[in-house]
Amino acid sequence: MGHGKETPRQKMIGMMYLVLTAMLALNVSKEAVEAFKKVDNGLTKTVVNYEKKNNLTYEEFERAYSENPAKAGPWRTKANQVKERAEELFDYIQDLKIEIIITAEGEETLAVNGREVIIEEVKRIDENNIPSEILIGSDENGKANDLRALMNEFREMLVEIIDGGNISVEESVRQSLNTDDGRAPDGSVERWENNTFHALPLVAVITILSKLQVDIRNAETDVLNFLFGQIDASSFKFNKLVPTVITRSSYVMNGSDYEANVFIAATDTTKMPEILVGNVREIPNADGTKSYEMVGDYETLEVDDQGRGVYRKRATSIGEKSWGGLINMNAPDGSKVSYQFDAAYTVGAQNLVVSATAMNVLYVGIDNPIDISVPGIGSAAISATMSNGTINRGRTEKYRGEWVATPATAGQEASINVSANVNGERMRFAPYTFRVQNIPDPVAKFAGMSDGEVTKQIALAQPGVFAELENFLFDLTYTVTGFTMTITQRGFDRQEISTSNRITANQRGLIDALARGQKLYITNIRAVGPDQRSRQLPPVILTIN
Repeated sequence: MGHGKETPRQKMIGMMYLVLTAMLALNVSKEAVEAFKKVDNGLTKTVVNYEKKNNLTYEEFERAYSENPAKAGPWRTKANQVKERAEELFDYIQDLKIEIIITAEGEETLAVNGREVIIEEVKRIDENNIPSEILIGSDENGKANDLRALMNEFREMLVEIIDGGNISVEESVRQSLNTDDGRAPDGSVERWENNTFHALPLVAVITILSKLQVDIRNAETDVLNFLFGQIDASSFKFNKLVPTVITRSSYVMNGSDYEANVFIAATDTTKMPEILVGNVREIPNADGTKSYEMVGDYETLEVDDQGRGVYRKRATSIGEKSWGGLINMNAPDGSKVSYQFDAAYTVGAQNLVVSATAMNVLYVGIDNPIDISVPGIGSAAISATMSNGTINRGRTEKYRGEWVATPATAGQEASINVSANVNGERMRFAPYTFRVQNIPDPVAKFAGMSDGEVTKQIALAQPGVFAELENFLFDLTYTVTGFTMTITQRGFDRQEISTSNRITANQRGLIDALARGQKLYITNIRAVGPDQRSRQLPPVILTIN
């Protein structure tokens, strides 16, 4: 339990365990052995708390999977593997505890109720032959050998799942599930099985087995938290990334310039893409995915401060023109992600341009500015209609005179149909189709963070919980309408609810009760944005430092 994430309660239990083990080595009174019962009770409560927290994390995996199976699916599968193996090892140890007690006290013992061990009902607390017979064996072929093998397999499985992704978590797992041989009193090397269980009284063996169960649940917690963090570690904070080409015109007069903006929609402007124009080769990967590389001569576009590259080509002949390339971006985990794009334009007599000012997606519940123009035709001669919503000229100060689209239903496409009065005749152009989406969910933050460490003083100084829409081109405001604050104190969870974004006096009392190293959980966070939809946001989990 000594790997840097213990609560004060766990540290106390660990200290008591070490002291009592030393007292047993000195053959002190039976009353000292009785004290092991108190330690075992504390360990049992710790196990229950870990199970509650792990179950909450498993629920978060299921929620993430239901929202995005492709992204969360692989990590959910690994989490379920961890759960299955942890339950197998935990139950094996529980079986050993039950077998030892029943062998020592008989089937009629009150210390075993189904799968539960009631340590206060154990009578033969100082029995030291039966535990050794079961765990060590006369020829050192006892069940502790199987226990050690299962712990080694569980530990190596967790290390393999971590795969170097978090050195501190990997080291924590190695330490908490360590089964290296120890030293006998004479200084010689002694097998882990003997060093851990040999000649100890029954109550001490039961307590040691309970401690191993705590270590298993703690390792499970560490790896689950690591895996849940990986769901978004290599992905961007958007529902979908689309290589996008927006042109000022689809038709170009012979002798004029063709110009197009090439960018990733809703890109993170702190991580500029690399945009390459030329021939692309597709490379199949062993895992079924595809990689891309440029071949031959290619052009690297200059990228502006919004992540948009401008491709400019002089039109010298009439007809269809095609071009394409790669957009390379660095993912949050440092890996390189490549997106292939293809585009085409026609050099002809006329062109209609319809492009979203902010992006190529229309969002429900807000004004979406749209640029509509026909070369050589004044804006007063242009009319526009829209399916799945409405489109009008803006009347507010922000969008006065511009076209503003207001889509109706997310998940459906919206087509903008444009016509213009050309020389007294109404000319209709081909419709432009846009995807319609809901505004993405904001991120809940407390003290400016959604996870990490915070001092108690800073936590106490916070007025409330806020929701921020990260990496989104529109400047929108979300209001938190309620949340639950939870802490664990003396082995029990304490909760207080706020029905606004403000911290209540009772919640501030929970924060004040936290000690260094303890966690503050903010869950059931709901927020409302400009579209008036109530959304439940992921929890905020902070550690007091």
